[in-house]
Amino acid sequence: MKAYSISRYSKTDRLKLVDLPVPNLKQDEVLVEIYAASVNQLDLKIKSGEFKLILPYKLPLVLGHDVSGVVTKVGSTVTKFKAGDEVYARPSDFHIGAFAEYIAINEMDLALKPTNISFEEAASMPLVSLTAWQALIEKSNLKKGQKVFIQAGSGGVGTIAIQLAKHLGLKTATTTGAANTELVKSLGADVVIDYRKEDFEAVLKDYNLVLNSQDAKTLEKSLNVLKDGGKVISISGPPTPVFANEFNLPWYVKFATKLLSSKIRGKAKKSNVDYEFLFMRANGMQLSEIGKLIETGVIRPIVDKVFPFEQMNEAMSYVSSGHAKGKVVVKVK
Repeated sequence: MKAYSISRYSKTDRLKLVDLPVPNLKQDEVLVEIYAASVNQLDLKIKSGEFKLILPYKLPLVLGHDVSGVVTKVGSTVTKFKAGDEVYARPSDFHIGAFAEYIAINEMDLALKPTNISFEEAASMPLVSLTAWQALIEKSNLKKGQKVFIQAGSGGVGTIAIQLAKHLGLKTATTTGAANTELVKSLGADVVIDYRKEDFEAVLKDYNLVLNSQDAKTLEKSLNVLKDGGKVISISGPPTPVFANEFNLPWYVKFATKLLSSKIRGKAKKSNVDYEFLFMRANGMQLSEIGKLIETGVIRPIVDKVFPFEQMNEAMSYVSSGHAKGKVVVKVK
């Protein structure tokens, strides 16, 4: 099979198109012929070596965290899927590899593809929708009418998180550029701040939750828009010792996370708010629930561009530019 691989960590190296054997199946895995994959910031961060402490992959490595396709074969203990099923997934860490023609995925990470969307749209959804779900539902105890500030509303996570927040009955604020104001309003944002003209810290106050996806300066400012007892969940770091324990990382990584996050944890404590780092986990059951929301029209995928498989490197470059609205997808088949 054809696949795009890296053999060393680099910001500038291009992915290399290589021939690899079709993956062998373990008994609890499903072999998926890939129809589409999407590119995430996480792919860029792993490629550059930014996450090598948290995710110590063996190189060479095939990247790709989002996949849609058709089941061609199932392992001996698999009960939920059969050959011919149309599926989508965010494969679990250390089992990624969606930038290829085939992938073996644990059945627990997999869900049936929503019937009302294309393979390209389905491939845009798993990582960002699971991130939004785990932030707004699993890690937050928000009630209808409470307020959430979702940064970068026109980005991959932002476009889905706004829709999920609206479904949950939350009052939602977001930041975006003027060109994307109508898009985020159409998704359900109640307050839209043009980050080029306004400072969100001067506009927002008494929020229950902030979903942070930006830099350290923005994260620190986010503490000031929260009410007492509020919470900021960051998907862009810094990671915390709690995260390091949950992921069973080595002692030196736990120590590093303690140092990296000490400043923001200290400031949060001083402001009487909570800080938490979220590194989303693969979860087929949650993806099935998200699929129901897609099929009923509660959530719709937002796809900016679809690149052919031959232009995988161009797709990576476009994502690294930071200008994508929603997701960037690669059509494999």
